[in-house]
Amino acid sequence: MSADMTGPAPPAPPVPPAQPAPPARPAPPAPAVRSEPPALAPDFQALRACWHPVGFSSQFADGPARVVLLGEPIVIWRDSAGAPHALRDLCIHRGTALSLGRVVGDRLMCPYHGWQYGADGICRLIPQLADPTRIPGKARVSAYRCREAFGLIWVAMEPPRWELPDVPELDSSEWITVPCGPFTWNADASRQLENFTDFGHFPWVHPGLLGDPERPVVPDYSVATDGHVLSYDIVRPEAPNSHDFPVFANQAVQTPERRSRYRLQLPYTIVLRLGWGGEAGMVYFFASQPISEDRCAGYVLIARNYDPDQPPEVLQEFERTIFEQDRRVVESQRPERVPFDLAAEMHLTFDAVAINYRTAMRDQGLARRLSPRPGAI
Repeated sequence: MSADMTGPAPPAPPVPPAQPAPPARPAPPAPAVRSEPPALAPDFQALRACWHPVGFSSQFADGPARVVLLGEPIVIWRDSAGAPHALRDLCIHRGTALSLGRVVGDRLMCPYHGWQYGADGICRLIPQLADPTRIPGKARVSAYRCREAFGLIWVAMEPPRWELPDVPELDSSEWITVPCGPFTWNADASRQLENFTDFGHFPWVHPGLLGDPERPVVPDYSVATDGHVLSYDIVRPEAPNSHDFPVFANQAVQTPERRSRYRLQLPYTIVLRLGWGGEAGMVYFFASQPISEDRCAGYVLIARNYDPDQPPEVLQEFERTIFEQDRRVVESQRPERVPFDLAAEMHLTFDAVAINYRTAMRDQGLARRLSPRPGAI
């Protein structure tokens, strides 16, 4: 018998043990959503307890007029004696704008249903009732303090913390006063105020009018803060008196100097007294109206004791030119609202006004910390 040549099958080679899978790499952490620390901005609730200009007196000579202050519509109207009053511009009945109505004696009448409101905001007459004087207690609107001073109408939405500054030159027969403005900007009122008193920009934004690019250095000065009032004096170089706008009392020499005394009253008012070493002087009164968070209106009154025959249009056109040069720059600033955190912007020694202003606004409780954006850490 033949042998089985095939024989048994050789054993299969051993299977190498399975290698463990490499450990999975941990997923990279999701990037954190970060934002800048919440900044300080003007506090509209606190600003209600301050006087604010809402227009020149002449703007309210022809019946009720609507203004906006701190984001709230207000109607300004005069009673039979000419005294100004301020009410919320909204009839409690159907929400009609009272500024569309008319004055009846010492009351403001709604144009929709004829309801009549007194200066205290209480409705005094509802013509649709059998007894039109039987007024429900709810029939009233908010009334605000209102006064007339310096040729402007002022409103305080809550009892004001401070009085308006004293500016006797504006009431003196020896000084000629010229109103200028209003200058309405898409900017925060603090931005407009800081620009008015910023010494470093004059040679670059107003060359030949307020500054000389050949002499850009800001002289040393100091700021004294007394509660809500900042005081500072400076003698600074300026451009020779312009042939187009001969509004200042300095001589047209090569290196004129202006002596300026500033009194800045929180939140948005400045009294500036100018002198050139002689008897001639000029007073600038500036106040900004915070219409909304990113919109304001500046009012200027200029008094001087020289050039009595110069037409007011010369000064008014000069101010229009200056404010328009400023407007395009200030409206470009970011953030739109002045950041009252000093670390939010870079400051140098010639920015002492801005540093002290922002500090005072914070110390007086007129600035608040913004809430962080949703999702920010």
